[in-house]
Amino acid sequence: MMDEKRLQQFEKMLAAVQKEYENIVRQMEDLKEKGKIRSVTYQQLLARKMTYQNMLSMYELYDLIEK
Repeated sequence: MMDEKRLQQFEKMLAAVQKEYENIVRQMEDLKEKGKIRSVTYQQLLARKMTYQNMLSMYELYDLIEK
């Protein structure tokens, strides 16, 4: 029972990480189209994107998600 709950929590977290990563990329694309790649907001999003990208890479490394 404990393993099932843990798996559900992992799946929920993974979905949240993937959704947030996609959201960050979308926001960055919008700012890029507006020519605001030097803005503080864009730079903050870039840092967050790298963080989430690293998390997703770790999931791939341990074969928890497909590449």
